[in-house]
Order: sequence, then structure tokens, then C-alpha cells
Amino acid sequence: MKELLVAALSMGWGVLAVLAGLLVYNFTKGNKDGAFKIFIGMLATLMIFMAITNYRDNFFAESRLLPVSLVLITATTFMMALYFSNVSALLKIGGFMFLVAAALSGYGNWLPQVEGGFPPPDVKLVFDAMSSQQLADEGEKIIFGGIGQSSVQGAIGKGQCPLCHGFQKGFLSERAPNLFGLPERAEKERLTDPNYHKGEPQKRAYVDKESCPGCGTATTVQEYIAESHSCPNCYVAPGFGVKGTNDKESPMPKIHKPPISLSLPELAAVDTWLYVREGREAPSYEDIIKSYEKFVPEADRPKQQDDKAAGPTQLLADGTEPVDQIFAKGQCVVCHTIPGIPGATGTQGPKLEEGTNAPNRIHDPAYKGTAKNTQEYIMESVVLPSTYVVKGFPDNLMPKIFGQKLSAGALKKIVDYLSQVKAGAPPPKIS
Repeated sequence: MKELLVAALSMGWGVLAVLAGLLVYNFTKGNKDGAFKIFIGMLATLMIFMAITNYRDNFFAESRLLPVSLVLITATTFMMALYFSNVSALLKIGGFMFLVAAALSGYGNWLPQVEGGFPPPDVKLVFDAMSSQQLADEGEKIIFGGIGQSSVQGAIGKGQCPLCHGFQKGFLSERAPNLFGLPERAEKERLTDPNYHKGEPQKRAYVDKESCPGCGTATTVQEYIAESHSCPNCYVAPGFGVKGTNDKESPMPKIHKPPISLSLPELAAVDTWLYVREGREAPSYEDIIKSYEKFVPEADRPKQQDDKAAGPTQLLADGTEPVDQIFAKGQCVVCHTIPGIPGATGTQGPKLEEGTNAPNRIHDPAYKGTAKNTQEYIMESVVLPSTYVVKGFPDNLMPKIFGQKLSAGALKKIVDYLSQVKAGAPPPKIS
């Protein structure tokens, strides 16, 4: 293609040279009409020359200037039609065709462009063959959605851990403990806490005493991490229990069960990252797997699927799910009580009877948002939760990432459902 365009440009220079000679000849012979038409021909040739140059420079680049060539050719044909009456009709028809082509091409080029090509090849993950660093990289992908994303605000992967936990040193978490320094803290604080009752699960005062009958308690740092993932109610870090339970119940779901359902190899990758990112030597893959096998009976282990390399951060919900699954995937059920939604009995956030609450809050003098009706208020509360903070609940408790992590369809289902939930009335049907 480029070679043809270069040849056309070379021919254009030749045509211009011939026309220039004819222009001089007609002008010296006193043929002003002929000289003028030749001048118009030279001008038309220059415009076509410019059109070809633009086409050559932009055809292989990510550019939206290609229609400029068609516009130049359109202008050329209409201009020549004015002065060459014997072929005027033909030139006008051609000009109109180029005009339509320019309009369609311009519209198509200004639409968002999607680069074609083959999808990336599937890479099956073999966790037990990975080095410690490779496992840690996969763990970071599972937690945050990609390598290097652990320091990015709002980065969330399949594990959904950042919805509640902080991971940076000095970060004050309000919903769940900061996991920076967890291996050391587990060894020096958690396992030695009298309330943990190491080796004596029957003495525990928590909702669950063991992860499974006969599982016992953790005896090592890694076993403590595994037990925390598989049985959050076996030990609750002080100050992070469900509101009103005196720290006897944890708001955290079991990570190996829906909606998160991490497999044991995935959990091994997550745990490896917790060690490696702090410069500590992680237990072997086999030892981590054994720690989970101690607390997760075989019947409860997620079926091992063909694990593939994690891609960019995924949506928590794409809108195809029933609304109860969207609430579960977004972990809304952990902090909120939502009438009609199974398992949504959280007390860390306000009860979501928005059909009743929203109109009252919009008229609250303290409300500084822009919502004019119930649906707009709910959407604003999900996407910009600090716009209005319900009295009795702290600001910054709810993550500000749901506008990016829930699709438009998922947000619409949340809004439609919550706008129908009214105090004292039966909840709407789940759809």
C-alpha cells in the first residue's frame, strides 16, 4: 500500500510539471481562458497531492484524520465542475459520492476504536510448580487484580480482600484488621491471646469453636492464617466483630465458600504474598496446603477448576446475576441488613430500607448531595458514599470503588431493589 501511494505522489509531481509548462505556454500565447483552466487543474492536482499525502501518513497510524483525504477530493471535484462544463455532471456525481464517503468515514473514525487481533492465549496455572515469588505474584493478582496493584487505591481482585482490609503499613482499617505485619502479629499476639484458647477450642466464647468438628486450633503462624480464612468466627480480633455481638462474631465470610470460593491453591498463593511482600520466607506450598486441609474438610473444598492466569481487575458483578448475588459479591451483606436478602444481617452500616429512608435523608438539612429522588439517592450512596453519612455511622467505612467494580446493570438492579424496600412492608421479590 505504501509503495502505491509513493508512486502516485511521484506521478503527481510529473503532472504538476506538465501543467506548469502548459500554463506558461498558454499565458505567452494570450490564451487567458486556457491558462486559467490549467491553473485550476494545477490547484486540483495539489489538493489531490495533499489528500494522498494525508492518506499515506495516517493509514497505518492510530489516527482519525483519514476522512480529510476524502474531503479534499470532494472539494477538488466540485471546484473542477465549475470550470469544466463538458464534464461538470460527471464531476458533481463523483464529488457527491466522495462527500457521502467522507461523512460515513468520519463518523466511523470518531467512534471509540477497538483494536482487533487474536485473544491472548490461555495459560494454565500449575501452583505446585511455582517458585515462592511466582506464587506471591499470583496472590497479589487474586487480592488486587494485578501485579503491582497492591498500592493502588481501589484495586480489587477475585479475593475481594481490600473491600474490608488495609494492607499498607500505618493504614487505619475500620471494617477489618490491617493485614500488614500479619505473620509477626499472629505469632506474638493472636496465638498467645488468652481468648484464642490455643489447643482448647471448647473454651472459646465465639460463635464457632472450631472450623470443623475435631479440627482443633492453630499451632503455627500459617495454621492461624488458614484458620482465619476458613473460620473467621473461631477468633475475632478485638474491635472488629459484628456490631452488637461484643466481638463474638466476625463480619468476614468464609473465603473458601461462595461468593468468593477461593481454591486451596489460590489461598496458598494469597498467603505466600502476605509473607513475601514483607521480606519474610514463606512456608512451602505443600505446608500451606496442609494447613488448609487441617481446617477445611474435603467435602467443603471448592472443586479445583482449570486455574488460569489472572487478567486485569474484574468487575465484582456484571449485572447478569440475581440481585441477592450482587449484594453478596459486593460484600454488602457483611455490613448492612437488607430485608429480603438471605444472609444480609450486618450491623456495621445502616439498615437499607431506602424506599423509606431516602426521601427523609434528601430533605435532611445536613444533606449536601444532588439527588432529587429515591433512585438518585441510592445511586449516589453507592458510588459516592461520603456525600451523606448516616448519623451514628462513621465516614469512610464504605469503600468508594463500587462505581468502578459494579457494572451499570448491577447498579441498576441494586437501585431498583432498594427503592422498593420500605420499613414495615414485605420486601420485594428477588430478580
